[in-house]
Amino acid sequence: MGFFGKLFGKKEKESLDQGLEKTKEGFLGKITRAIAGKSTVDSEVLDNLEEALVGADVGIETTVALIERIEARVAKDKYISTTELNSILQNELQNILVDAPEDNNYSGFDLPSGKKPFVIMVVGVNGVGKTTTIGKLAHHFKAAGKSVMLGAADTFRAAAVDQLTIWSERTGVPIVKKEMGSDPASVAFDAVNSAVAKNADVLIIDTAGRLHTKTHLMEELTKIKRVVQKVIPDAPHDVLLVLDGSTGQNAIEQAKHFTAATDVSGLVITKLDGTAKGGVVLAIAHQFKIPVKFIGVGEKVEDLLVFNKTEFVDSLFSLSK
Repeated sequence: MGFFGKLFGKKEKESLDQGLEKTKEGFLGKITRAIAGKSTVDSEVLDNLEEALVGADVGIETTVALIERIEARVAKDKYISTTELNSILQNELQNILVDAPEDNNYSGFDLPSGKKPFVIMVVGVNGVGKTTTIGKLAHHFKAAGKSVMLGAADTFRAAAVDQLTIWSERTGVPIVKKEMGSDPASVAFDAVNSAVAKNADVLIIDTAGRLHTKTHLMEELTKIKRVVQKVIPDAPHDVLLVLDGSTGQNAIEQAKHFTAATDVSGLVITKLDGTAKGGVVLAIAHQFKIPVKFIGVGEKVEDLLVFNKTEFVDSLFSLSK
């Protein structure tokens, strides 16, 4: 099921376009200026395009890869107009974005068969919108007819448990929690056992968002995975890393630490509506070869969207009406 599956339609497409407004204004503006007054793609156009992509927070590594691919296309086709360049650039931007597995891409919030409860572990530092993302995910799964439970394993920050409890009440989804300072792995273990006992479809486990040293982070996340696997050997079925898109290159640094600490299988990029740095989505996906599964483009619960690279790139290049 595609981006416009049973839970997506015109309203969600409009939400995506509006949420990327700041990014595409800067992104398109830089690209337009890079090729202004040119009839063909030459070395000057490519230099200008490279500068524009870096300025749009696409990142050095990803920009170099894009320019190399475009140079190869230019060399092969001999003559390419600047009009054609836009189409080629859109195509190459889509190509660098990793596709999520067909059985685990959340289209329509369907779940793979044989994995019940489907366990999602959510990681990320404080302030990126991790708890809010979990609450929105719970809402969407419940709206899709799934029975959902939450596990409050971020026990080092009192506000985290309180916030998740509020989302639990708001969405009507049960939560497993303990007092502040409890062992996070113990909470995760109890949550998994409870989800199995209640035959839940989905269990979403929050984890601590402190700025750990890499060693402590690895130990904690590994312990949580280990206790979860005592109950469900192949869990967690998805490890989602939540990153704040408005932080640009800082999000890449966070991704480095978390991907080193645990097997991140999907990315959630939040707060794209408040930044012109949405190009960082391309940089993160390309550099870490991990699929973006959700993007946050607003505060409303409906503004957490299942990511589709074709629609994302299309929105980047679509001018406001």
